[in-house]
Amino acid sequence: MTIISSEPTTIEGGLVLDGVHLIGGDWVAAATGETIDIINPANRQLIARVPRGTADDVEAAVQAAEQAFPAWRDLNATERGRLLFRWADLIEQNAEALDELEQQEVGRPSWGPLGTPRQLRFIAGQADKVQGVSLPTYSPDTLGFTLREPYGVVGGIIPWNAPGPMFVTEVGAAIAAGNTMVMKPAEDAPLTPLAMAKLALEAGIPPGVINVVTGYGFEAGAALPAHPRIRRMGFTGSPQTGALVMEACARNLTPLHLELGGKSPQVIFSDADLDAAVPAIVAGITLNTGQICAAGSRVVVDRRIHAEIVDRLAARMQTVTVGPWHEPVNMGPLINAKQHARVLGYIEMGREAGAEVVTGGGAPTGDQYGDGFFVAPTLFDKVDPDMRIAQEEIFGPVLSVIPVDDEQEAVRVANGTDYGLVASVWTRDLGTAVRMSRALQAGQVAVNTALGAPAIGAPFGGYKNSGFGRTMGADSVLDWTQVKTVSMREAASLGR
Repeated sequence: MTIISSEPTTIEGGLVLDGVHLIGGDWVAAATGETIDIINPANRQLIARVPRGTADDVEAAVQAAEQAFPAWRDLNATERGRLLFRWADLIEQNAEALDELEQQEVGRPSWGPLGTPRQLRFIAGQADKVQGVSLPTYSPDTLGFTLREPYGVVGGIIPWNAPGPMFVTEVGAAIAAGNTMVMKPAEDAPLTPLAMAKLALEAGIPPGVINVVTGYGFEAGAALPAHPRIRRMGFTGSPQTGALVMEACARNLTPLHLELGGKSPQVIFSDADLDAAVPAIVAGITLNTGQICAAGSRVVVDRRIHAEIVDRLAARMQTVTVGPWHEPVNMGPLINAKQHARVLGYIEMGREAGAEVVTGGGAPTGDQYGDGFFVAPTLFDKVDPDMRIAQEEIFGPVLSVIPVDDEQEAVRVANGTDYGLVASVWTRDLGTAVRMSRALQAGQVAVNTALGAPAIGAPFGGYKNSGFGRTMGADSVLDWTQVKTVSMREAASLGR
């Protein structure tokens, strides 16, 4: 592991306006006038300030969305799609600045051009594919059919680990269906969503269709799902917070989808291509410093190759470079002090439970690490499946190796957590791949790749405590609609 020292934070001008969020097309301060400091986690330097929104700001955003809804709903779907295509073009034109902005607020190294425009174009193409169906009837003088209609004003809450892509995925599908939206980004990383919303306005999406209220989760975040005029909610985050959102929605019978955490297994059989598997597994747990719900954090490996896998993984993890966003490194810091302490706590918990640290195992020390929330990529061996480090989502670059004796045990261990988001299988045997794909309890199963299928329009979501509902797929726009059944009988028949 190599650490590169940090440099002062700078921010790309023009995309973010300091101290304001977006309500009804206007960039305004919070009703209270209070702000939140946005800190670069690589050096703890101030990047910008955003409003500390509360229930009053959420109410203003809902009112703005209500005013915008009739015209947006009635705009023909092809035109809605055209505006989303223009939004995607502007995101693509500003890709470098958006990448730099998200690097700084999340602390990650550059990912290069984001796939966000591509995903938004896929969503835009679904806008005029929202269709009802014709229904059979009992008599020839009647018609039956269904309509798919938007809910109205909807809400969304997204986390901090990939704020730009998550914002576009959630907002894009909701407004493509004809809804207007109030979005609450995470207080740690709201800048890229605000920049994305600014580009949406520039693309011609009318004021009030997209509203972004910044603030803390316990204030603005809590007020949004509890609002009685929010007709549908989307939430991405932890199961604990997801349960609170679901409870708030239940009071108003508000439907929602939840995309929650993961403890994703990487199942490696003895015939696997280890030259392909090992780099992909290490990249999967160190990408974004392991702060990805789909991160493959458990290696479930055939005991016959267990020692070789541990040696290979350790050697690969030791080559991972760690440092701030502006350097050509593999891994940045964790998002904040709370997350830093949490991940270090899990590492210590693993030691105390009897797991063996093979490499990493703590925070690097020394002046060269600055004030960033860095932690070393950490590999645990001798992990029992029931240990907390093998059961609970750590959300950091911590990988646990669990040996198994056969395929049946591999299935039991892989399925033996409360989560079911992603699972990867590494094997050259087609029969093994088919059986495992059916047996694994996960919303996404990938064979010989680490982070899920690279298919266009692949639905994304989880089983069990990883949530319910799907995003990104062809049905993602339909999920933001409700079905109305229409029955018609010709007027002349009514008197018969």
